[in-house]
Amino acid sequence: MKKKFKVALIGNPNCGKTSIFNMLTGARQHVGNYPGVTVESKAGSFTIGDAEIELIDLPGVYSLSSNSPEEDVAFNELTKAGIDLILNVIDSSIARRSLYLTTQLAELHIPMMLVFNMSDDAQKKGIKFNIEKLEKYFGSPIAQTVGRTSDGVRPLVEKLTVALENLENHGVPMLSYGSDIDDSIEAVAKKIDELKIERYAHIPSRFFAIKLLESDSCTMKIPELKSVMGEVAEQIKHLSDIHAIDDTTTFMADCRYAMLSGACRDAVMMTGERRREISDKIDAVMTNKFFGLPIFFLAMYITFWFTFTCADPVMGWIEEFFGWLADSVNAVWSEDTMPYLRSMITDGIIAGVGGVVVFLPNILFMFFAIAILEESGYMSRAAFVMDGLMRKFGLQGKSFVPLVLGFGCTVPAIMATRGIESERDRKTTIMVLPLMSCGARLPIYALLIPAFFAQKYQALMMWIIYLIGVIVALLAARLLKNTIFKGDGEVYLMELPPYRLPTLRSLLLHMWDKGKVYLQKAGTIILATSIILYIANTYPEKTEFSKDYDALTTQVEKSNIDKEKKEEALATLENEKMAESMEYTISGSVGKFLEPVFKPIGFDWKLTTATIGALAAKEVFVSQLGILYAEGEADEESDTLRQRLAKHYTPLQAFCMMLFALLSIPCFATLAIIKREMNSWKMMFAEAGILFALAYITTMLVYQVGSLLQIGTKIIGQ
Repeated sequence: MKKKFKVALIGNPNCGKTSIFNMLTGARQHVGNYPGVTVESKAGSFTIGDAEIELIDLPGVYSLSSNSPEEDVAFNELTKAGIDLILNVIDSSIARRSLYLTTQLAELHIPMMLVFNMSDDAQKKGIKFNIEKLEKYFGSPIAQTVGRTSDGVRPLVEKLTVALENLENHGVPMLSYGSDIDDSIEAVAKKIDELKIERYAHIPSRFFAIKLLESDSCTMKIPELKSVMGEVAEQIKHLSDIHAIDDTTTFMADCRYAMLSGACRDAVMMTGERRREISDKIDAVMTNKFFGLPIFFLAMYITFWFTFTCADPVMGWIEEFFGWLADSVNAVWSEDTMPYLRSMITDGIIAGVGGVVVFLPNILFMFFAIAILEESGYMSRAAFVMDGLMRKFGLQGKSFVPLVLGFGCTVPAIMATRGIESERDRKTTIMVLPLMSCGARLPIYALLIPAFFAQKYQALMMWIIYLIGVIVALLAARLLKNTIFKGDGEVYLMELPPYRLPTLRSLLLHMWDKGKVYLQKAGTIILATSIILYIANTYPEKTEFSKDYDALTTQVEKSNIDKEKKEEALATLENEKMAESMEYTISGSVGKFLEPVFKPIGFDWKLTTATIGALAAKEVFVSQLGILYAEGEADEESDTLRQRLAKHYTPLQAFCMMLFALLSIPCFATLAIIKREMNSWKMMFAEAGILFALAYITTMLVYQVGSLLQIGTKIIGQ
């Protein structure tokens, strides 16, 4: 027996496939993307005795009929050479429907094992199986499992050992579609055999013949099969004449279901009247037209409460660690030895990477909470509840969850769109997600609103800003679905799986997967950006200043003023020097150069510089203003900075700052995720350009109209 095996894991969505994958592979798995499509790939490894098994987790699909990117991926992977065994996971509580995919997999004649998962649910429903008869019909061994527990997966491991030892003697499925159809399949298959296609020598010609008769797009794209299309057209016409059919695609689907009906007649039995499940009783409340929406908002509130409550202390520890790391580097690295590189590492790289890693607890705990909602079965209900409202804006219910997550962080929210089946809906959701006001924008609002608006209006202003983001996002979605992503309305059956108790193991693996992807995808771009921005904020160094700061500093140090005032005066001089140096740097020069462009929206060169810095992360806007307005890092930074800003700008300008921050690009990490998820540089640059244009035009209109009508144009801090 060979020692290494490649096994493909496939099944319908919500069949428990992921639980089985996690149980078999544990932490020995990695996540990636299939080239050319935005479908997540998973691979893992495990051993059984001396056998080393590579397990490929294919996307959840209902068929191999090329109706979605997931089905395209599954088709391409399964028709490649090298797969030793297929593990077909089936929800045994709805076995008749799940076996439709099995009929297509059986036609590949690759050794296959059927995994009748959720057998406990099937037993509760009073469903019994004649396993021996089904094994003979499909030519495949069957293991009955409960994928949520290690004991429940043990029957699969035991039968898998036997199956791997007998790959050369696997059974042949007893699949027949009726004499007329089988004759047409045979006629096309004969033509394919004559071509002797080397790369598909391991796949029976019958498989491709059936796919061609179904007008399957993946099969029809295979260049080697072009020469048999004449025979295919002739056989389709023949079948249409005999059976008076208009569409062989649906005709073949009907034939498959008819074949399954006969196979399951004596092999899948009900032991009594099917009782109403607990899930149905819960859904009477959870999906109720009156209670469904409030319950969903409560669930989201609890999710955010859990995320931020649990993450807050861990974020503090991470901040302390990176602070300690920077201090440690400074302690062992002399100021006289390559000072610029020393400062770049501590103030640029460590601070920049730390600024990303500090949000990792939020990511981990958020996805832990989301995993609970998904694996328990509630997330499907949430999508169902929101579906009607979202479709008014051209989206489906599943788009709502990523949009809500966008209030926390745009990066994981975009990653969460992978659960949306429709490619157009998924792309639309990704494109509008940056308009949801993420947590990184909150420091800007927290700085400006108290500085420019009376206390009684502060909560209202915050609400208005968030509301603007939601309204613009939904209107943008409607526009995109009517233009760039235009197409016929797609109807998706929202399957509501029974409620289940998630296992801690699967929740932790899900949380770790998402956290690892976040660090890999977002952390690298921030690292590069931190270095670039540090250079831009510090180079070139100014050597001649408007004041002799060294002499003034010495003068203050020798003065007889009290200690507190002396420290305040020294800090002011230091920060004034820093602000003057900043104006001389690349960032300052760029800000001065671009000031005429931003002047129509009420921005001077300082706001322009801060806006450019905020491309790395929106929080940079606040820290850049702190430097430019000579506030350094004093304990009272926020209060003093608010006072300084109130003396230089008007409430109208403050509102325009928040509006531009809301509608413009959130950060470079968001653009990087958009490029990765949509697999397109073009869409990434288009998103950046559209968001900038939207932010600029909207802010300019607000500023110009407000200035014309004299609304909020008086400086209140003078």
